[in-house]
Amino acid sequence: MKNQFLEAGQIVNTHGIQGEVKIVPWCDTPEFLCQFDTLYLDGRPVKVLARRVHKGNVLAKLEGVSDVNAAMVLKGKTVFIDRTGVELPEGRHFIADLIGLEVLDADSGEKLGVVADVLTPPAHEVYVVKGEHEYMIPAADEFLVETSVEGGYLKVRLIEGMRTDV
Repeated sequence: MKNQFLEAGQIVNTHGIQGEVKIVPWCDTPEFLCQFDTLYLDGRPVKVLARRVHKGNVLAKLEGVSDVNAAMVLKGKTVFIDRTGVELPEGRHFIADLIGLEVLDADSGEKLGVVADVLTPPAHEVYVVKGEHEYMIPAADEFLVETSVEGGYLKVRLIEGMRTDV
């Protein structure tokens, strides 16, 4: 079951004396996080009054946070977004939806394990699959045959060297 609210970043500091907060985004880009008019902190909606990208982070002015002291209280908090209404490009998925998918060999149908983690190095994502063995599978067309979040599976084509012994 898909979670309605997804972790999207963390407030790591204040910015200035007017109550702005610095958010490290956990999204593909900080611009993605900037599209939301409402963020969620501690399960409560907080209106975003202003936001901008600064050095790969998001500086945001949040409703009810009018000075540096109020902003300091938010330091370390996780920022959530509501997935409702978010349109992802074709072939893109939220990482939270990939974790736990069953991974199948596209040729044999053999169950290899489940997606336990998704690493995000600069080139492209790498799926960490754990089962009887551990696999590191790049999220590239050469290896990914089919992704079905709704069906709960991922079909892959492996090459020698992808398996590591657990």
